[in-house]
Formats: sequence, structure tokens, C-alpha cells
Amino acid sequence: MNRKVRVRFAPSPTGPLHIGGVRTALYNYLFAKQQGGDFILRIEDTDSQRFVSGAESYIEEALTWLGLTFDEGVSVGGNYGPYKQSERKEIYKKYVAQLLKNGSAYIAFDTPEELDAKRSSVANFQYDASTRLEMRNSLTLPDADVQSLIAEGKQYVVRFKIEPHEDVIVKDAIRGEVKINSSILDDKVLYKSADNLPTYHLANIVDDHLMEITHVIRGEEWLPSAPLHVLLYRAFGWTETMPVFAHLPLLLKPEGNGKLSKRDGDRLGFPVFPLEWKDPKTNEISSGYREGGYLPEAVVNFLALLGWNPGNDEEIMSVDDMVRLFTLEKCSKSGAKFDFEKAKWFNHQYILRKSNSEIVKLFLPVLKEKGIEVSEGCAEQVVGLMKDRVSFVKDLWEQTSFFFVAPAAYDEKTVKKRWKEDSPAQLKELSDVLAGLDDFSVENQEKNVMAWIESKGYHLGNIMNAFRLAIVGEGKGPHMFDITALIGKEETISRLEKAMASIHK
Repeated sequence: MNRKVRVRFAPSPTGPLHIGGVRTALYNYLFAKQQGGDFILRIEDTDSQRFVSGAESYIEEALTWLGLTFDEGVSVGGNYGPYKQSERKEIYKKYVAQLLKNGSAYIAFDTPEELDAKRSSVANFQYDASTRLEMRNSLTLPDADVQSLIAEGKQYVVRFKIEPHEDVIVKDAIRGEVKINSSILDDKVLYKSADNLPTYHLANIVDDHLMEITHVIRGEEWLPSAPLHVLLYRAFGWTETMPVFAHLPLLLKPEGNGKLSKRDGDRLGFPVFPLEWKDPKTNEISSGYREGGYLPEAVVNFLALLGWNPGNDEEIMSVDDMVRLFTLEKCSKSGAKFDFEKAKWFNHQYILRKSNSEIVKLFLPVLKEKGIEVSEGCAEQVVGLMKDRVSFVKDLWEQTSFFFVAPAAYDEKTVKKRWKEDSPAQLKELSDVLAGLDDFSVENQEKNVMAWIESKGYHLGNIMNAFRLAIVGEGKGPHMFDITALIGKEETISRLEKAMASIHK
């Protein structure tokens, strides 16, 4: 019987959401929507020692910014809650008791000091079938002693009892069939009496079962734990409802080998977090894609293609396109190099595809910060002329400031190259031509100025280069008459007069 597809993104609130985690959330989202299923946010906060204040709200804010909306979860509710593991303590106790009762788990009282001593005396020590009978646990202690220690309040853990010499088969939608011998697995801790909370291994299996998760799509780093999870499903008798596993490839460093880290971003100057993050302990601030000026659609498009190939040559895709094309079978087995320059390219493409009015709404705060008061219509014309030159909206100021503010100085290299001995006299004539125009449109300016240059026999390049230097302050910008039509006749003549009085070679 086919079940409705249900997937979950289950981060731990131990810090900011890494961009690799964002990609995992995205692939879960795309798969759920492609299959007409549900996308669930579950917070796995069973590791009380690593909990970081503010991390949970950061995760939700980041995913909301990216447009990855949930059908169920911490904030939106649903029929399978609570969706925060720390609120499910009583649920887990029942399943811990079940494993202990059927002999699939046991209670261990070994102290941290005893475990450290064992690791020191036994090379490559692992708590497993070959060593557990040498330790202090319910397999080696009389039942009365076990009950007495619990009654005394002695701290303990519950470990999963893994039987050795068995090939465990993990069926993975990306990697195919993965076979691992159980002898290399240790008896993982499933529950800790110290905080009355399960570990990740137990909690996520119980929650996936109770929340009727059909597919577990997660990072490659979780692949080693997959055999344990298969064995846990078997121990509970849930093999019929075991989800399909899909382990995504790693995001790799832009240079060299290994997994992408925050250090790579710091060294090469790009974010590895979706939003800016301020560490509550150190107050260290880490950059984010949002604050860096990236558009959420560009980030989503960029990340989607890091480890997934839709099978065509298209790179720019809407979320609807991605949903239509997405399959787990087209996800790569090998890691994807993180090309931060490509991320900028995507942002540039999305700026080009946005309407001028959309970009203006993002640009107006930049102008306000610079003390510029201008109509939205004027700013929109400037954006239309210049947005193809930037990768980020914030960079528009550097490219367009001359539209709003007359140059306070003139680029020395341009002056040396473009300002001729007769430039002041020629620009005076140009100023007179422009002053006589009632129609200051682009077309009328160009027609009259070109006719004047031709009638005088002047060198077109010399005139226009000096003209640009006077209006812009350097040798950059769009078509000259687009600039002057926008800033107006009065401002154009004012700038020409200032240049003639100020520029000296």
C-alpha cells in the first residue's frame, strides 16, 4: 500500500544553520512538493549540553527567508506534535522500556573516568560485543544490583545491543545498496538518565516512525549511522514502515579537499550561513547571505544545483521548475565543490530578471543611508540603466552615485588621458548648445550635439570623453545622453562649468 510522502528537516539548535543544512532542507522541500507530500520541521534538541540560545529561531527565520515553508512543525503545528524533541520525553521512555524488555538494549553504569581508563588501556576501544561483558552494565551485574543502583540515583545510559557478524543492508535512493557488517558498529547510547533525554539515534527513529516519515533525506555524514537505524527499526518490529534513505553528497571546499567549513568562508570572503549570526557566547559576528545582498531566489537556485543535475542545460530555474524536475535519482553520489563566484553569478542573473521597480524597493534604503532624497521614478530609471553592471543591489551606489551627486573630484588617470588643452573651450561651446535646448530628451540632445561636433570638425572621442569626465568624474557610466537627460539641463550645465573651472592638467 502506497503511503503519502512525508519528509522532515530535523536540525539541532546548536548554532547557526550551515549552508549545507540549507541544501538538505531544500532537497527535502523539492522532493515533498514533487511527490505531493508533506514537508515537516522537527527540532532535535536532545543534546542539552550543546544547545545554543537563539539557534532555533535563527533556523526558522532562515528557512522562511528562503521561502521553504512547512506543512507541519514547531511554529505551524500539525497532527503529529510536539515537533520539538525536548517536549517528547515521556514518549521516548516507553520505547526505551520496550527495547530493554525485548533484550535489544541494556543499562550501563560506566562512569566517564572508567571509560577513559578503558580507552587508555585498550587500543581502539569500542563498547561492543567484544568488550561489553568487561564493563559495568545490566549484562554483567545481577538484576538486584542494577535496580539498587537506579534506586540510589546513580547515573546510567541505555545502550543498544548490537549482535556481531551480520551484514546490514541499507537501501539508499542515491547510493544504491550499502552493506555494512555489524561487527564494526559500537553499542550506541540511546538514552541518558542525567537529563532524561534520548540521544539522536533513538529519538529520530521513534519520531520518524510516529510521524509516518516515508523518506529520510539527509547529509552524507549520517550514512555511518544508517545501519544502526536499520537495526533499530528491526528491533521495534517496524520494518514494514522503514523509510527510504537518501544520503546527499557533501559540499566541498572551493579549494583543496574536505568538507566546506566556516574557516573557508572567512578565508575566501564568502558566507557559509544563510543569515548573519552573532555568537551569544563570544559576540563574534559571522556574515550571512541575506545581509551580504544575495536574493533568496538566487541562493535557492545556486544550492539546488550543488549535488543535483536536472538533466538539461538550464541553470536559471524557478522553484516550480525545480519541483517539476527534481528526483533523488538525479542527485550525485560525489561531493560538490562550493563555487562562491558562481553564487555571485546567480545573484546577478536574478537582479537582471527582477523588474526595475522591484530592485528600486531594495535600492531606496541604500540611497536613504547615503542621505539621498529622490523620487522612486527617478531611481527606477537609474536602476534600469545600471542593474546589468552589478551582482548585488548594494553595489548600485558605487556604480550610480554620479546620478545623484556631482563629482567632488576628478580621476587623475582619466584627466591625464582624456582632458586636452582645448577641452575647456570645447566644453564651453557644448554647454551653450545644451543650454539652448528646450527639449532635453536623450534623442534631441544627441541629434543637436552630434550636429554641432560635425559642423565644427571636432574629434568625437575627445569631446565625449571630456564630457563624461566633467559629468561623472571618471571614465565610466552608460550612454552620456542617458545620464544628462536624467540629471537634467540645469545640473548638466552646472557640472560642465565646475569641470571647466576645476580641472587642470
